[in-house]
Amino acid sequence: MFEAVESMLAEHADLEARLALPETHADARLARTINRRYAELDAVIATWREWQRYGEDADAARELAADDPAFAEEVDALLVQREEAAERLRRLLVPRDPADDKDVLLEVKSGEGGEESALFAGDLLRMYSRYAERRGWKTEILDATESDLGGYKSVTVAVKSTGAATSEAGQTPYALLKFEGGVHRVQRVPVTESQGRIHTSAAGVLVMPEAEQVDVEINDNDLRIDVFRSSGPGGQSVNTTDSAVRITHVPTGIVVSCQNEKSQLQNKEQALRILRARLLQAAQEAADAEASDARRSQVRTVDRSERIRTYNFPENRISDHRTGYKAYNLDQVLDGDLQPVLDSCVEADLAARLAALED
Repeated sequence: MFEAVESMLAEHADLEARLALPETHADARLARTINRRYAELDAVIATWREWQRYGEDADAARELAADDPAFAEEVDALLVQREEAAERLRRLLVPRDPADDKDVLLEVKSGEGGEESALFAGDLLRMYSRYAERRGWKTEILDATESDLGGYKSVTVAVKSTGAATSEAGQTPYALLKFEGGVHRVQRVPVTESQGRIHTSAAGVLVMPEAEQVDVEINDNDLRIDVFRSSGPGGQSVNTTDSAVRITHVPTGIVVSCQNEKSQLQNKEQALRILRARLLQAAQEAADAEASDARRSQVRTVDRSERIRTYNFPENRISDHRTGYKAYNLDQVLDGDLQPVLDSCVEADLAARLAALED
């Protein structure tokens, strides 16, 4: 596996030279892409050099130990350090998800549980928004359908990294938030419950890497665009013009609707943005299936039996059913302290990828 580093050395040098070019600085998107890859390679090469150095030092100490047995302990210590560096290097060389350097679109949908599920969908949106704030990311609601009690029947939010956060390998929005895809179950006493009984409901989260126009080419002839009047909770009209937009991608049957913006043009742009992300995700899933990749799939239905996580309010407990993670700080997690939960998912995913390489 370590032989791959030699080719990375040449790529690292090439990227370093490109980063110094004026034309790279003039193109923010290009500079961002190059910086991310450069940071990723930088970590690999630094660890590889550390691994080599420990080996060379161990060889030198072994020669000295032939004349002075006191150096034998130093040889053992250096070999332990070399193995630790080798393990870090193996982890860095595990093939990454090609979408890990992208920003993300999150769709949160209410499911079983009616109004209570819609309120919980709002809680999840708040959790992701607070988590994004902690990481210095920007959030933008692209489309939302509110419920009568102020929750969300459906809401789509874009999460974008900014500044230094864009260059930290493995810490981009999609690389972390992709593990949120699936069914989230909540156990609590709903505001509509008069007897104080605990109810179980669920909300679904769909996670998609945000696609650039260069990632997905959309033929205008493949689109059917319908316009209609926007509406609010309970069917109340919030717009007297046909500004809401529904786009159907005929070849795939994917349908996207947007009504958040006041103008038809803005809603069309937002709908196309979501459509590109869905088409990119569909293409990636097809490629993964063809290659028999074991990449984790996301649950499409909001069925309590296929939950990935449970939020138990009476016990202030959060449990991730994929990794076995459990903690009794649900209030803090819902306030944005999501990193430990995500770390458990990242670690489990990495372990699975390492195991696949060894097989």
